[in-house]
Amino acid sequence: MSRKSRLLVVEDEEPIRVGLEDLFVFHGFEVETAADGPTGLAKALTGTFDLILLDLMLPGLDGFTLCDRVRAQDRSQPIIMLTARTADADIIQGLRLGADDYVAKPFSVTELVLRVQAVLRRSGALEEDLALIRLGDLEVDTRNLTGRRGSEEIPFTRREAAILSYLAAHGGRPVSREELLTKVWGYARNAGLETRTVDIHIAKLRRKIEIDPGDPRRLVTVRGVGYRLHTEDP
Repeated sequence: MSRKSRLLVVEDEEPIRVGLEDLFVFHGFEVETAADGPTGLAKALTGTFDLILLDLMLPGLDGFTLCDRVRAQDRSQPIIMLTARTADADIIQGLRLGADDYVAKPFSVTELVLRVQAVLRRSGALEEDLALIRLGDLEVDTRNLTGRRGSEEIPFTRREAAILSYLAAHGGRPVSREELLTKVWGYARNAGLETRTVDIHIAKLRRKIEIDPGDPRRLVTVRGVGYRLHTEDP
C-alpha cells in the first residue's frame, strides 16, 4: 500500500480548520493541524509534511513570518497560502517569501483539493528537468536549488527551479502562462483557475537571474503570448 500524503493545516478558525481536516482525510490524506503560528511553525520545521496549508492571519506568529522561517530551513517544502487578504501587496508578499500558490477565502473546496493535488504531483518532478542551467555568468543547479554568480550564492525555491528548467528545455520559444500552470504547477488545462502566481514567480526569478530586473534580457515577456528564456547571450 502506498504511503498517504501528509498535510499540515495551520488555521486559527476552528470551523475552517476542522472542515479542512475532514475534507482532506476524506480524500485520502493524513492530516495534522495547528491553531496558531508558533505551534504551526514547530510542526512545520519537523520536515515531515508533504505540503503545508497556511493561513496568513494567525495568533502568535503570522503566516508571512512562518513561511519565511520554513523557507530558511527548507526551500523545497510545498506551501499553499490560505488568505482572506486579497490585496495584491499581501499576495505578492506571501509568494515572494516562497509560497507555491495562494487560495483566497472563501474558496471552493473542489478548487482547493485540485490545487493541493497539483502541487504534490509536481513537487518531485525535477528529475525530468534540466539539472544545470547556464545563463551567462550565472550557473543554476536545479537539483540543489542554488545558483552561483562568481562568489555570490543565490538560493532558489523548487518552484523557481522548475520554471527555469521548463523554459530552458523548450528551446527559447515563448511559453504561455496557461502552459506553465499546466506543466509546472500541474493544474488541469482549462481548469478556469484565476491566479497571479505565474507573474509573481517570474518577477522573483528576474530579481535573481537578471543584471537589471527592470530591463530583463534573459527572462523576457512576449506580449500577448507569455515568457521566453534566453540561455544564450542576447
